[in-house]
Amino acid sequence: MRLDNFDLNLLIAFDALLAERNVTEAARRLNLTQSAMSAALKRLREALNDDILAQHGKKMIPTARALALAPEIAAVVQNLRSLIASSTSFEPMSSNRRFKIAASDYITTVLIAPMLEKLQVDAPSIEVEVRSPDPSSSKAMEEGDLDLMLTPEQFLVPDHPSEQLFVERHVVVGCTSNPVLHGPLSVEDFFGCGHVSVQIQGEPSFIEAALRTSGDRRRIEIIAPSFIQAPWMLRNTSRLALMHERLANLLRVPLALAVAECPIPLPAMNEMMQHHSARTNDAGLCWLRAQLKAAANRASLPPKAAR
Repeated sequence: MRLDNFDLNLLIAFDALLAERNVTEAARRLNLTQSAMSAALKRLREALNDDILAQHGKKMIPTARALALAPEIAAVVQNLRSLIASSTSFEPMSSNRRFKIAASDYITTVLIAPMLEKLQVDAPSIEVEVRSPDPSSSKAMEEGDLDLMLTPEQFLVPDHPSEQLFVERHVVVGCTSNPVLHGPLSVEDFFGCGHVSVQIQGEPSFIEAALRTSGDRRRIEIIAPSFIQAPWMLRNTSRLALMHERLANLLRVPLALAVAECPIPLPAMNEMMQHHSARTNDAGLCWLRAQLKAAANRASLPPKAAR
């Protein structure tokens, strides 16, 4: 088969079909009719002399050759999209582009939300889709389904560019009525209180993982699914929780939180921003990264912020 006789749009169809393994879902993904996607599958089978997807009961199973071709074709499609995107200018005031970002509730609250206030004026028609990070986030970025991941350094995807947004500390928070927080918090009081721990999608957060490696002596009484929910579980109790300093300072007044220095050593957290290597020159993504870096600079704490 000669390349000049091959419709390159079939590569996009192949990529969608292998990702969805369902003609209807692949059609929906590319905003095509089911009949158009069925026709694309037929042409792919003829061009590659392979079934690509074989019906097995109610499921469609990719052939061995299709599985072998899938990562290479996915890379080609991603590079072509990047090439087309990078060759065009980006006008924030008129663009209606949708950006997809994986970010925790913490980073959404302290960084993305303030940025969006500014973008309502500077880029009124863009869309920002924020997704909670989960085990599939890394794969989504690898496949080009995410524009950015905002994550601690330990959770970066290998072999893709990243840059630091800021360095974050963790502090101890509790209800203002908790007597152990009416003065400097001691090691004995820290471990003597019950604690609220945060696990995201069933996985320990950055600070929880760090404590586990150093020998954790806390008495965990509550496991919360997010840092936004954790403070509500401290109200009118003697429990404590570890929280990002920026988030704690935002929530201390509205949620009546007391904030204290942790009496045990804790590692600093490097909050990073990562994108796919094929999108480094994407004009729109370059603009968005600049907006996030500017928002990060505005969100930086003074050297001795109030505790």
